Amino acid sequence: MLDAGLKTQLSTYLQNLRQPIELVASLGDDKGSKDMLSLLEDVAATSDKVSLNLAGDDARKPSFAVTRAVGDADVRFAGLPLGHEFTSLVLALLHVGGHPPRLDADVIERIKALDGDYSFETYFSQSCQNCPDVVQALNTMSALNPRIRHVAIDGALFQAEVEQRQVMAVPTILLNGQPFGQGRMEVEQILAKLDTGAEARMAEKIKTKDAFEVLVIGGGPAGAAAAVYAARKGIRTGVAAERFGGQVLDTMAIENFISVQHTEGPKLATALEQHVKQYDVDVMNLQKAVGLVAPKTEGGLIEVKLENGASLKSRTVILSTGARWRNVNVPGEAEYKNKGVAYCPHCDGPLFKGKRVAVIGGGNSGVEAAIDLAGIVAHVTLIEYDSQLRADAVLQRKLASLPNVKIVTSAMTTEIHGDGAKVNGLSYKDRNHDTAHRVDLEGVFVQIGLVPNTEWLKDSNVALSSRGEIEVDYRGETTMPGVFAAGDATTTPYKQIIIAMGEGAKASLSAFDYLIRLPAEQAEAA
Repeated sequence: MLDAGLKTQLSTYLQNLRQPIELVASLGDDKGSKDMLSLLEDVAATSDKVSLNLAGDDARKPSFAVTRAVGDADVRFAGLPLGHEFTSLVLALLHVGGHPPRLDADVIERIKALDGDYSFETYFSQSCQNCPDVVQALNTMSALNPRIRHVAIDGALFQAEVEQRQVMAVPTILLNGQPFGQGRMEVEQILAKLDTGAEARMAEKIKTKDAFEVLVIGGGPAGAAAAVYAARKGIRTGVAAERFGGQVLDTMAIENFISVQHTEGPKLATALEQHVKQYDVDVMNLQKAVGLVAPKTEGGLIEVKLENGASLKSRTVILSTGARWRNVNVPGEAEYKNKGVAYCPHCDGPLFKGKRVAVIGGGNSGVEAAIDLAGIVAHVTLIEYDSQLRADAVLQRKLASLPNVKIVTSAMTTEIHGDGAKVNGLSYKDRNHDTAHRVDLEGVFVQIGLVPNTEWLKDSNVALSSRGEIEVDYRGETTMPGVFAAGDATTTPYKQIIIAMGEGAKASLSAFDYLIRLPAEQAEAA
């Protein structure tokens, strides 16, 4: 199952095991069980601290538990943890085996202190780049606290269970059999939902912080670059971000980041955060900005209000809040989000195996999604508002060659239909003949571009374009003195990772230039 290179790497990793662990397998006679047995035998052969027990009695087959002889831990995988989830398997082996996780000491103590019995189930797909964060977070929590149990379930392998529980998107998390969350979640986000007093404690902690010289709002490529450049100047720097990594976390393959031939979004996001933390930067994760208040006097402190009620103050602010997927904004979209309406074909595509889907959008993203889905689903209908597709010619040729794809242009999506529980159709209007049409299907993937995360700035003195983008000049300056901006939230053209990083660095250098040119009396007053 594992090639020689992976076996060598795994053997090296498992040298960090501090105590014996046992793999308890529950297998049947199917191909998946045979593949799992082969995988587990390969894993057990890499370390004398790993043993294999084939007497498991879990109802889900194939599945296996990672347990330890000393203490209690219950980390389970139902299905093969390969693809993006292979790292989840490696970390589960290490953490159950006593190797300490890379978490702050206070986070570890909060996990151990959770009082209650928590049985988590996470549905994942091997092609989902968001799923490993959730699986690894819950596995780690399970390894640290014996009252937390977790099983990661491959939705493509357990299709009947997915249908019965109406799982239409991954990752989907259940707690004690009830819906808990969907989409990417990290340890601190999960803790915040379980530990209801955590947000209030964080707000009180933030209120005690001294003013920053540079405060970055947003933790994507632009924000990370801005923070690094500011910190290297030796000035007090902070980052407040809803989720560090931003939209990069939702990006599958990155092949145009110069000098790196290929990487994946989550890997780049991790590298960004590690780079920032090499410096003396105060990183405040899970913090959403809701207001920006101009200083009372020229050169005074700028205030950023947070959703939890706390505020941060700084002499300069760099806005790098990025963008998110644009909605179609038709009836049924919001009602059936994650119930057939999806935005990530890589993540959720495997759940629609053998079914009919539509892709809305004829740009590169839409056509790439249709090509990707055509290899999994029964049929794809691509809906494009314009009279022609806007994707690159090479992508259009590939799409046209696929037998299970129908392309509909000059079509305006008017409604997404459902039966109350999940999607069952889509309606569109032919813009040439003003006629209405309905397509019966089970899934709709929306791929119509991005919208900047700037709604919270509408009542501020920061000018926004008609599209909601922050207006910036060639230095990254906004219309509010001391406030700069960078990345996909701005009017800077070409929304690319490498451009966002450059703009973040430029905004940071401009902020530093602004600070050193403040009159001494203003700087002292600030």
